[in-house]
Amino acid sequence: MISHTTFKIGGAARLVTEPKSADEIAMIVKKCNELGIRYMAIGNGSNLLVDDDGINACVILLGKEFSDVRLIDDTTIYAEAGAKLINVCRLALDNSLSGLEFAYGIPGSCGGAAFMNAGAYGGEMKDVLFKCDHVTADGEKGVLEGGDLKLSYRHSAYYDNGCIITGLYIKLKKGNATEIKAKMDDLLGRRKDKQPLEYPSAGSTFKRPEGYFAGALIEECNLKGASVGGAQVSEKHAGFVINKGGATCKDVLNLCKKVSDTVYENKGVKLEMEIRVTK
Repeated sequence: MISHTTFKIGGAARLVTEPKSADEIAMIVKKCNELGIRYMAIGNGSNLLVDDDGINACVILLGKEFSDVRLIDDTTIYAEAGAKLINVCRLALDNSLSGLEFAYGIPGSCGGAAFMNAGAYGGEMKDVLFKCDHVTADGEKGVLEGGDLKLSYRHSAYYDNGCIITGLYIKLKKGNATEIKAKMDDLLGRRKDKQPLEYPSAGSTFKRPEGYFAGALIEECNLKGASVGGAQVSEKHAGFVINKGGATCKDVLNLCKKVSDTVYENKGVKLEMEIRVTK
């Protein structure tokens, strides 16, 4: 799974499939159920830490074979779950559509962005996402929209319902292309200046505790640069645990425990990991 996660960590999967349609996803789910095989869907793997022994499951890889992005009316974009979020942002820019600027530079897939209600710089997917197509745990196709998506901070209904997101419907507003591009460029510049994009990671490691910023708490505890094996708290941004070189899943988990324990001991604040850990 090293090749399928931005952390560049993880052993082999039991089986990997790469479907080209929602019908194929439904077929795979039904076959896995029939054979008693666990399955899981992965997009760009940008928020995922895979166990060193790999994943004992059928991985449904939603990648380039499942990445169509298109306008379906003047202000609505449809994107398959495997499409990279940055490509949706570029389509919005090309059509002078505003509302998705915050997502420019987020490395995830569209399915992952909807699943965790990805956000940055004051914007979230819940601001623009109004409907998702999915395949249920029984292998049937379905839809959630509006309030049924239950979008909240780094959470959606898909965390709990066992469905696989297959498509997103995003509603934007007509805007000025020059202004949209300027905002995208500004936010991308901020990312490059403040985040350790030169190292493999899974983005922000911890969720934002209410009333605090995880990175600030970690820095105040003098943990910038702290490391376990090949895993390190970024010296550039303490909110990121990076793969400095040769990090294992165990290294990352032990470092995250050290960080969370230290912050709790010194600040009385419990940090919750934003990264999904799987095996």
